Amino acid sequence: MAHKKAGSSVKNGRDSAGQRLGIKAHDGQLVTAGSIIVRQRGMTFISGSGTGLGRDYTVFATVAGNVRFEHQTQKKKRVRVVPVAEMAATEA
Repeated sequence: MAHKKAGSSVKNGRDSAGQRLGIKAHDGQLVTAGSIIVRQRGMTFISGSGTGLGRDYTVFATVAGNVRFEHQTQKKKRVRVVPVAEMAATEA
């Protein structure tokens, strides 16, 4: 007796690969311009100063600097990038 089902009864027994969403650069991490910070579906993370929002809701850095995560509302966070020049000015 065969253990497989008939060929026509199951058309798609394959699973799709994961989409690799999530946070790619964490708080305080140094990023370059163009680096992806968050891959997401929907707007859980909102882009702030020094960041841009892609067509697929990807948050990316527009300037080189340190990543900062701040609360926008109870359920949303704002992501911003503090440029390296500003970091040096505040330390001096």
